[in-house]
Amino acid sequence: MAFTLGSHILLVPFGVALPAITLLMHYRGLRKGDAVALLLARRWSAVMAVQFAIGIVTGTVLSFELGLLWPGMMGRWGDVFGLGFGVEAWAFFLEAILIAVYLYGWRRLKPWTHFWLGLPLPLAALMGAFGIVAANSWMNTPRGFSLDASGDPVDVDVRRAVFTPMFGPEYWHFVVGVVLTAGYVVAGVYAVGWLRGRRDRYHRLGFTVPFSVAAILTPVQFVLGDSIARSVFHKQPVKFAATEIVWKTGTHVPEYMFGRLHADGTISGGIRIPQLDSILAGFSPDTEVTGLSSVPAGDRPTATQATIAHWAFDIMVTIGSLLALLALWYGWCWFRRRDLPRSPWFFRCAALAGGACLLTVECGWITTEVGRQPWIVYQHMRVAEAVTDTRASTLWTMFGLVVVLYVLVFGAFLTVLLRMSGRWRLADEGAVTAAPTGDVEDDTPYGPRPLSPAGGGDGGGA
Repeated sequence: MAFTLGSHILLVPFGVALPAITLLMHYRGLRKGDAVALLLARRWSAVMAVQFAIGIVTGTVLSFELGLLWPGMMGRWGDVFGLGFGVEAWAFFLEAILIAVYLYGWRRLKPWTHFWLGLPLPLAALMGAFGIVAANSWMNTPRGFSLDASGDPVDVDVRRAVFTPMFGPEYWHFVVGVVLTAGYVVAGVYAVGWLRGRRDRYHRLGFTVPFSVAAILTPVQFVLGDSIARSVFHKQPVKFAATEIVWKTGTHVPEYMFGRLHADGTISGGIRIPQLDSILAGFSPDTEVTGLSSVPAGDRPTATQATIAHWAFDIMVTIGSLLALLALWYGWCWFRRRDLPRSPWFFRCAALAGGACLLTVECGWITTEVGRQPWIVYQHMRVAEAVTDTRASTLWTMFGLVVVLYVLVFGAFLTVLLRMSGRWRLADEGAVTAAPTGDVEDDTPYGPRPLSPAGGGDGGGA
């Protein structure tokens, strides 16, 4: 489950945020009559469709795993929090229909009609995120039920089960995180082109729009990240202790950047900052922070699990801080000269920012899931009670098949993207150095349909 979730989550930023970024570029193209912006929007919509197809495969594997690997959890708690998965499924089908309409609409619908029909796409993506985050936030702060004499949930209140104390902080932190991740990844592609000498308007616009979105959201994400950390401090104090490797309850608790927690409560390595953890938790060094030793060993993460959650959290914060500096660099140059930074080091950093953001997405998931151990439903069901009792040999066989499937799927994904990129580059070079070839990418997506060499058609597909 860790492998499949960790793989699938790399696609989530594009499934949730790429439609919004594409439509933003689409709107710019229509509003300004900008053929380059429209061409970028069309090409991004093609990438969006390929990514969605890959997400179908990885998401289907996950849906099977929920039933096969976690019968204890789904059997007891499915009636309480299962609505989130239902919402996600409906959003998934709606998004598939809307993507199909959007792709079909290029050259076949009036420009503004096409745009307005595509506008619900980001909303469908956000609805899917709503369902998944609702289910996960419930696992972190379960609400909306009572327990009968045998310990089974009864009297389910769906509203309280969906809108749990952690839902708001988790949802907005997740949404902003995936949007800025998609922005940095898309901009990074054009930053690489810029470093290779492609300084045309196509690469400038392809970089500027998504990077501006990401740069604006980076400081917002900092505020939201602080909010969710404070919510964990109040609602899941033991999980907070794990992410901050706090062993004993007390005030004036120091902050450790990295470092390793040992089973006896000692910490080795890392950078120790006196009193900072208490200050960050409650704005005062007198703030009391709950330690891991305040609960029995069976009710808290192990020292190794706490160290993993702590490192994931610190990597996420470190990368976020560096991205904030990169966004400030960009904003300062734009404010002073209304132009991009001129240093190649800026574009080198921008090219790496997308990969760094994907790493923070992984780290955020690790912090959320590992920090909650040993609970799969916080303080109600342990992982050992929820997981399947299938023999280990069968599980390893299933795991091997899933790894092979994912390698093939992601290999096909990268192959398709590289071939699309190469075809587009050849089309752009041909548009500059030779007469039109009849390729659909040689002119504005809403322009006339050139005849193919065979004498008909529009020369290409969506």
